[in-house]
Amino acid sequence: MQRLSGLDATFLYMETASNLMHVASTAIIDLSTVPGGFSFDKVRALVENRLPLLPPFRRRLLEIPFQLHHPLWIEDPDFDLDYHLRHAALPSPGAEQQLSEFAADVVGRPLDRSRPLWEMHVVEGLEGGLIAIVTKMHHAAIDGVSGAELTVNLLDLTPEPAVIPPEDPPWQPDRIPTDLELVAYALRSLSRQPIAAVKAIRRTIETGVTLRRRNQRPDVVPPPGLFAAPKTSLNQPITPHRKVAFAQTSLEDVKHIKNTLGGTVNDVVLAVCSGALRRYLAAHDEHPEESLVAMVPISVRSEDQKGSMGNQVSGMLVSLASTIDDPVERLHAITEAARQSKDQDRAIGADVLTNWAEFMAPAVAAIAARLVSSTAVQDRMRPLFNVTISNVPGPPFPLYSGGGLLQALYPMGPISDGVALNITVMSYLGTLFFGLVGCREVVTDIDRLAGWIHESVDELMKATSTAAAQRSRPRGDKARQRA
Repeated sequence: MQRLSGLDATFLYMETASNLMHVASTAIIDLSTVPGGFSFDKVRALVENRLPLLPPFRRRLLEIPFQLHHPLWIEDPDFDLDYHLRHAALPSPGAEQQLSEFAADVVGRPLDRSRPLWEMHVVEGLEGGLIAIVTKMHHAAIDGVSGAELTVNLLDLTPEPAVIPPEDPPWQPDRIPTDLELVAYALRSLSRQPIAAVKAIRRTIETGVTLRRRNQRPDVVPPPGLFAAPKTSLNQPITPHRKVAFAQTSLEDVKHIKNTLGGTVNDVVLAVCSGALRRYLAAHDEHPEESLVAMVPISVRSEDQKGSMGNQVSGMLVSLASTIDDPVERLHAITEAARQSKDQDRAIGADVLTNWAEFMAPAVAAIAARLVSSTAVQDRMRPLFNVTISNVPGPPFPLYSGGGLLQALYPMGPISDGVALNITVMSYLGTLFFGLVGCREVVTDIDRLAGWIHESVDELMKATSTAAAQRSRPRGDKARQRA
């Protein structure tokens, strides 16, 4: 039995009928390398064998009576693997459009909180004899990094699947505590909160003083704050219905852009998304006079926390410099904006957010989330930010699932009221895979947005050629050009 941290529990409290707080992925598998051929039974046997490496797969929530405190994880005494593993097939022709529609249907349905908070759909019928595995898990159990680590535990380095030895000691389900035991546990935990609250208040005051001094320095341009983003068509109340689109680009191209024009891989990803969003809004006759603002999750997982589940994540707000027409100048502006945001995030410290999350009252938080969703308050105020953009590093070497080569892995993140688009990126085997999730009624043409990601990369690649040509031009030519 383990209590959820305040940050983990926050993703439960944020969830409403429209705000579905799970993270997902769509993996595409080549079956040509599967020893003895593919079968669903083999996938089931693989997952069952790997359960010791997948702790969240057998844990379910246990609510505290009267919502006195954050919920608990318990080892599910009624765990049923067959409930979580689903077998499906795409309609003909099994192209990307059919797969994205299937994935949208999966991410548009809530998880059953009376069971472990995950599902895995093995999908046959893809073009070329491929299969897809669409997996989703609640954000209360994992963040982007721990989710990637969990995925790797389901995969192998060779076509021959490794066999995990039996657990020693064997897995044992938990006894479900009585309501009286749960209330007593909550009261003991709450009794320690006043001391922790004093420490959190002192830490917050110290952080406020540090930020004030930092932002008064002449070399500091403070990053955008909450509600500083312009209102766009992407920032509306959402429904439970989802649309999904996929895109991919060469990691080598992105690194070439980085090495030629400056910045980091993540800066280039933000610039690529900014270029695509500019095209999307222009197609809808929208030209915001203020720059779009992205919320960029960042991992604060320390070395000794690697391999642990749950959320060790913070977030920074970054200007996408979308008002700048020139793509190179836009990239440079994003690079500087991201640097300033990272500096501010380091000044704040990861513990400020997590400390205050511990004191959130579950009942009040859940009611507030439902109230915000039902009143459509986003229509009457500026958005917190315009879009969520997340970049999760993945392995550069080939991985196998049940003997089949993993060809592609598209991550899919959650959206929320007022922020109807999430773009999550993951690198694998020299490719960046973009998973776009949007509200079906708000981001109606998400497929076009995915196409504009490719155009945005091409635009920056052309700029690298121009920059290289200028550097190689003889000095005399450069002097004549300046004259």
